[in-house]
Amino acid sequence: MSLENHFEITARGSTFRQEIIAGLTTFLAMVYSIIVVPGMLNKAGFPAESVFIATCLVSGLGSILIGFWANAPMAIGCAISLTAFTAFSLVLGQHVSIPVALGAVFLMGIVFTLISATGIRSWILRNLPISIAHGAGIGIGLFLLLIAASGVNLVVSNPNGTLVKLGDFTSFPVMMSLIGLACIIGLEKLQVKGAILWVIIAITIVGLIFDPAVTFNGEVFKMPTFGEQSLFAALDIQGALQPAILPVVFALVMTAVFDATGTIRAVAGQANLLDKDGQIINGGKALTSDSLSSLFSGLFGTAPAAVYIESAAGTAAGGKTGITAIVVGILFLLMLFFQPLATLVPAYATAPALMYVGLLMLSNVSKLDFADFVGAMSGLVCAVFIVLTANIVTGIMLGFASLVIGRIISGDVKQLNVGTVLIAIALVAFYAFGWAI
Repeated sequence: MSLENHFEITARGSTFRQEIIAGLTTFLAMVYSIIVVPGMLNKAGFPAESVFIATCLVSGLGSILIGFWANAPMAIGCAISLTAFTAFSLVLGQHVSIPVALGAVFLMGIVFTLISATGIRSWILRNLPISIAHGAGIGIGLFLLLIAASGVNLVVSNPNGTLVKLGDFTSFPVMMSLIGLACIIGLEKLQVKGAILWVIIAITIVGLIFDPAVTFNGEVFKMPTFGEQSLFAALDIQGALQPAILPVVFALVMTAVFDATGTIRAVAGQANLLDKDGQIINGGKALTSDSLSSLFSGLFGTAPAAVYIESAAGTAAGGKTGITAIVVGILFLLMLFFQPLATLVPAYATAPALMYVGLLMLSNVSKLDFADFVGAMSGLVCAVFIVLTANIVTGIMLGFASLVIGRIISGDVKQLNVGTVLIAIALVAFYAFGWAI
């Protein structure tokens, strides 16, 4: 079978050269993830060397899978939002061991794959309120902003009553982080390809010059290895099956269902890959590809995977087939040999990227329909309490509960459906019976 026949390059109005350029564009837009993800997980005790290899493998193999099997110009990587949940809410916040956390990621991948392959994922999307989905996106964005800002001491704990206050504004990490964020915003406005990556590189170079804590030993290439503290196949599935951990699996699945599916639909729409009924072409294969990638995450030892919204950069550059995704995957696999360069990057170089992604996620506010007052308020309840409790599932639970009770009190019971009510009851029960962590 020729490339032309399998990928329908001409039929979709593209060329091989156009697909290569689109792949490079997407890669430049999302390669920051292999720096940010290990950095975030390392703060929770994950060995950075092992996570770097795992993240490259998940991004590479996942992108090649969705490109070849689903013929979709979408790239897969470890989701920043789910990385934050795994590191800061699950391991640091709830004191779940790393092997159990990886077991939860693996179970999430199994459940996610089953509901994707059987069509349940589509049923869930039809029966769950979109306001809660948007609220979760807002909350996760705020959560990322808080994590990034506290990581460089832009905000610090305040013993005088309020939770946080401004840190040392004139410190080198804080100044570099704020300047970097402003630069990313400006470069993105100018539509500079790979703006996030260029800012990370620039700040790292500045750090090498002015920060004694950032040193370069001259090593650029290194044969891929998980290192002495390898997390490969270190997952504890039995531990993840404890009743107290099951809400975590549910939270991961819930977040991925809304986040990843919405991303796939958005990218497919930009690439004109929707059929006459508005459904994604090869949508079932695309949905299953990203859920299968989370199985890789649990096995290799990193955060859950999802289609990256940065894939839109590639489709904007003309990507219309799976060749775009395969190019991205190959480039991520090549990054396995450049680990010394990735581990050189200081936290204040990646903080602007996290802040920017968090700010982008706040755009979900504009998607809330305030004509539906109860729905919009419930979405905001979900968003705010994700941040205040540093727990995504808590915010989702309170959002669902607010929605159901609000609909009943306001007389809008007809706007409720069985799926929403059942999920609300299940979530509240997890907390009421003390099963939630």
